[in-house]
Amino acid sequence: NTQYNTNRESHTRKQREAIQAPAPVIMFSRSAGNGSKGLRRQKRDWVIPPINVAENSRGPFPQMLVSIRSDQDQDISIRYSITGVGADQPPNEVFNIDPVLGKMFVTKPLDREHRSSYHLRAHAVDMNGNQVENPIDLYIFVIDMNDNRPEFKNQVYNGSVDEGSKPGTYVMHLSAFDADDNTTANGMVRYRILSQTPHSPIPNMFTINSETGDIVTVAPGLDREKVSQYTIIVQATDMEGNLNFGLSNTATAIIAVTDINDNPPMLTSRTFSGEVPENRVNIAVANLTVIDADQPHSPNWNAIYRIISGDPSGHFTIRTDPASNDGMVSVVKPVDFEMNRAFMLTVVVSNQAHLASGIQSSLQSTAGVTISVQDVNEPPYFATNPKHIRFEEGVPAGTSLTTFSASDPDRLQMQQIRYSKLNDPADWLSINRTDGQIITTAVLDRESVYVKNNIYEATFLATDNGSPAASGTGTLQIYLIDINDNSPALIPKESQICERMSRNVNSINITAADDDTDPNAGPFVFELPNFPTSIRRNWTISRISGDYARLGLRYQVYLEPGVYEVPVIVSDSGNPPLSNRSVIKVKVCPCDENGDCTTLGAVAAAGLGTGAIISILICIIILLSMVLLFVVWIKRREKERQTKQLLIDPEDDVRDNILKYDEEGGGEEDQDYDLSQLQQPDSLEHIISKPPGVRRVDERPIIPESQYPIRPVVPHPGDIGDFIHEGLRAADNDPTAPPYDSLLVFDYEGSGSTAGSVSSLNSSSTGDQDYDYLNDWGPRFKKLADMYGGGDDD
Repeated sequence: NTQYNTNRESHTRKQREAIQAPAPVIMFSRSAGNGSKGLRRQKRDWVIPPINVAENSRGPFPQMLVSIRSDQDQDISIRYSITGVGADQPPNEVFNIDPVLGKMFVTKPLDREHRSSYHLRAHAVDMNGNQVENPIDLYIFVIDMNDNRPEFKNQVYNGSVDEGSKPGTYVMHLSAFDADDNTTANGMVRYRILSQTPHSPIPNMFTINSETGDIVTVAPGLDREKVSQYTIIVQATDMEGNLNFGLSNTATAIIAVTDINDNPPMLTSRTFSGEVPENRVNIAVANLTVIDADQPHSPNWNAIYRIISGDPSGHFTIRTDPASNDGMVSVVKPVDFEMNRAFMLTVVVSNQAHLASGIQSSLQSTAGVTISVQDVNEPPYFATNPKHIRFEEGVPAGTSLTTFSASDPDRLQMQQIRYSKLNDPADWLSINRTDGQIITTAVLDRESVYVKNNIYEATFLATDNGSPAASGTGTLQIYLIDINDNSPALIPKESQICERMSRNVNSINITAADDDTDPNAGPFVFELPNFPTSIRRNWTISRISGDYARLGLRYQVYLEPGVYEVPVIVSDSGNPPLSNRSVIKVKVCPCDENGDCTTLGAVAAAGLGTGAIISILICIIILLSMVLLFVVWIKRREKERQTKQLLIDPEDDVRDNILKYDEEGGGEEDQDYDLSQLQQPDSLEHIISKPPGVRRVDERPIIPESQYPIRPVVPHPGDIGDFIHEGLRAADNDPTAPPYDSLLVFDYEGSGSTAGSVSSLNSSSTGDQDYDYLNDWGPRFKKLADMYGGGDDD
């Protein structure tokens, strides 16, 4: 290190001494005249050499670079200046010049990595600012110093190489950048490997190109199963890798050894076994285990199993467990114990990826698998299922149709089979429990709702006596052949025609329908019966097609409006044919010009004659007249009541009005009042003992009562005015009728009172008063008139 520092300082010193040589003098080029002879000398161009300035100079500053002068400075005073980037343009004042002496200085250290050159122009002017010399160009170049280390873009680089790669195999590339001038040794970077971890199988498995930074293998023996990753420290040095003068930096290269399929899969055993119940599918019956040294869950490790012999019918398949890589032998087609009691399979295993070149398969990639079949009780089966038979409908009950028998696949167990009925929608069939014979229990009807497309379907059950018992189902389909057992019918059942219209309007179309099928259905024969004779005399029928006919009135035949029952006989084409007598109700009615029944005609057609219609109309008129008379009588009585004089003003009459004065809450229950004072007392003896006519329960004056006739019980004597006058006269002449001078309790407000008794009040008047007017107030005020009106007698 001491030698390295000494050499570096010597190199720097030599550069500084070369730069600090005496500053050169740069002269302006000029043109001179010959004076008297008028001769002119040609202008000469000076080639100004560039000015070199070392970067990172330590000064002292300002440091003079060159001296600029004009050869006219002996005659006149000249001022010098410089312009350009670094002088009067940013960055300003890097360079300046003595305006009198023309010495140009650099004012601070320069950085080549920031700016490598400057272009300035030098100017010479007189004291008046007039140009004395043409400007000259000055080029300043910053000389590079080795002041930057190489820098890697990343501190960690990742690469990979296949295991088993040959020497010279490219692995990865590293690069470092040096900010110094790459045309000099300061920026020329060289690479080398400092260390390798691990050192297996040798310490130097890789090398690096010193100029390009490419890493390649130099030795064989890469094995991922032994070493899966290498870590390499790479150094980059400038000064062309000179460790004495150059600056260095390091980076880490991680090289992953990628897997190749150089390890074939090997089964852990040469033989495997399993067992499977017969007739079972989609179950695992054996598990095959395998080992593989390659990278797990990669195509080099994933196992693929194949059955190469022992299963010609394809009963088994082997699926790979993606997690464990084991092989699961599964059943995909049912096996039969009576056919095969065991299977001997040969299985071979391989990888998803092919083996690498030069790698041979292992003998342990093949194994034998023995699958034993377990016997189970299988259900009986019907050889023909569904079974089809044909029979004519209408066969009587007890008819044997067929024998529907099943077979037991467990031939070696010698089991018995019993039959039963599972589904018989119409309950037409029965089956013999031992031999499966089918017998009818009712008449088979093709037209039944349980028959679809002429086929009746029933399901039967066959059960063996195994342990546990097993059963199988069989379907019997009976095709019923049609016989002529249904007579035809006519539609519609009701219709209407006009009494006098054209021939087409005086007829209706009828249709025949038959539940049977051809040839027991149409074409149909339509005819009218011979009895009663009025049918053929008034009506006619003609066939339009095999299923349609037209029924109408005969020409020039007139029938009264009404409903007529017309019998029609229709026959099918069966052998022998069946006939049916159908009655069609035809309404004959008058029609308008459009052929539609009128309203009167519809009523007439309903069966009412002209006399009946007139009687109904008369009844309606009488009923309306009675209603009108009743309304007139009500109006007249109302008018009489309004004209009669009332005792009170009509505006004050509240008999037929509801007056709402105010809403004062929810009633007596939400008020804190003692209502017992307003209720009927518990004892009514003192009330009952009173003479008739007295209804008050408070105290009355003890005086002889006048005898007045008892008021009538009738609510009103014919007029409300008379009733009121009679009540007023009785009240005026009854001294015992309320109100009278007694204590009335309206509401209980507690005991005691802060106010004195009203009786204690005395009149403040001292003068005499005339109370004779009390005699004019009636019997009620008689006592008061006696007390105050008879002053002279006292």
